[in-house]
Amino acid sequence: MTLLVVGATGLLGGEVCRQAVAAGRRVVGTHHRTAGAVPDVTWTPLDVRDRSAVLALAGRVRPTAVVNTAYRYDDWAVTADGAAHVALAAASVGARLVHVSSDAIHSGRSTPYADDEPPSPVFAYGAAKAAAETAVRLVDPGAVLVRTSLIVGDENSEQVRLCLAAATDGGPRLFADQIRCPLGVEDLASAVLELVDHPVAGPLNVCGPEALSRVELGVLVARRHGIDPARLRTGTIASSGRPSPAEVRLDPARAVALLRTRLRPVSTYLTPGQPSRPPGDPRDQGVRAPTRRRHARRTP
Repeated sequence: MTLLVVGATGLLGGEVCRQAVAAGRRVVGTHHRTAGAVPDVTWTPLDVRDRSAVLALAGRVRPTAVVNTAYRYDDWAVTADGAAHVALAAASVGARLVHVSSDAIHSGRSTPYADDEPPSPVFAYGAAKAAAETAVRLVDPGAVLVRTSLIVGDENSEQVRLCLAAATDGGPRLFADQIRCPLGVEDLASAVLELVDHPVAGPLNVCGPEALSRVELGVLVARRHGIDPARLRTGTIASSGRPSPAEVRLDPARAVALLRTRLRPVSTYLTPGQPSRPPGDPRDQGVRAPTRRRHARRTP
């Protein structure tokens, strides 16, 4: 089969490419400016804002499946219009579509959101991601929409860089009242690739089973990198004036039941010495590791 990964130079897109190549898939990855570094991937430039170009690429590649990870935080045309173009292109060649969405579509509350709860965005990026979901569902009802949370990787990943920067003089502040359900990029990529071959359609929460504040995540990252957590600059989103919601918890119970990949708590993922592949990875003899389900609120 041929897998087309749109946005393949990003953190998640690159990891999807790496795991897909390791599993023996033919992978075509798109980039906007510079090709990625993952070997054995056929790299091709693509501007997802260009509908004709996206359709033409799908026509040339004829992928069996498409994974769309492309977004730009401050660009509606990339995040929303681009998603519509990718959905049209996938549908035009009969390809399975896995669209990566975000918890940013929700307005925030203290109780977890189920998979099928409708979007209620309160800021521009969330509205763009919600519009992307709407377009994908209209164009391709059989597509799966992966609603995920903060994606954690190595020191080059955005979320880890933010935490490390918060430990420097004049760095950003981590908010003690901003709660999310972070997930390691390897685990998310493994889940995405499972969904390429799974018939599930519609929204699916794929996130960590552990709700953490930004400060708690920062403490985990600091300890992993040998930094005194006391150096972290902290604050509250309530006092920052930012429109981003405070508490957004996703309930991943359905994904946990569907997938072989174990969605590890980020506190486990960030423990030094953890393997790069998640326990239960389909490449590890197909054996599913025991899954702990916890989604309790934690305080800093």
